[in-house]
Amino acid sequence: MISDVKIVQIDSIEKYIDELSELLIHVVDDGASIGFLPPLKLTDANNYWKNLLSTEILLFVAKINNQIVGSVQLHLCTKQNGNHRAEIAKLLTHPNYRRKGIGRYLMNKAEERAKQEGKSLIVLDTREGDPSNFLYSSIGYSQAGKIPYYAKSANGELHSTVLYYKYY
Repeated sequence: MISDVKIVQIDSIEKYIDELSELLIHVVDDGASIGFLPPLKLTDANNYWKNLLSTEILLFVAKINNQIVGSVQLHLCTKQNGNHRAEIAKLLTHPNYRRKGIGRYLMNKAEERAKQEGKSLIVLDTREGDPSNFLYSSIGYSQAGKIPYYAKSANGELHSTVLYYKYY
């Protein structure tokens, strides 16, 4: 684990768009299943980040030496029958900083904020077989099930996604 990691919430993308886009491109090019396929164009990455933030979508970044090395999103459900839940989306860690606790730090911050927002259920999904499955299990998420043929990889292969939840 790296001790000099700072996790902060980003309220405006403009100042960070270059770093965020670079992070997204590196993670996608490294094979992560987060909705994009490699090679990801810089204009597509920029457009994604420009249109992300809202009152329902919170963005947290991990910084080391003032450089963004990871991020996670917390999507707050605003439906009347779902205002007790939130969703974790796009947990990203730069390939050079993996297996150093960055994802765990980001998840802890997102969960802390979810609790502050009065959320008692957090849900997420991830590609079956990815290392993130171990992370989510190790921090108390329970597997709810799998959806086969959910996400396509760069070679056209279809992969299952695993649904997880955590209830407080």
